[in-house]
Amino acid sequence: MAERKPFLLRVDPDLHEALQRWANDELRSLNAQIEFLLRRALQDAGRTKPAAEKQKGHRETGGPLS
Repeated sequence: MAERKPFLLRVDPDLHEALQRWANDELRSLNAQIEFLLRRALQDAGRTKPAAEKQKGHRETGGPLS
């Protein structure tokens, strides 16, 4: 797994509460929920490759999934 990079995120208290409730409903930590939402938003915007393409690329280049 890639190294994680910590950073501080300041959000409105109401937003924080709503995200925490959503994370609880999805059985995720708040951090995991935010990361999930950010990854999905990046994919939807075409800013990152879908997970299947990333894995395919690793196999072709002799990366960790060879």
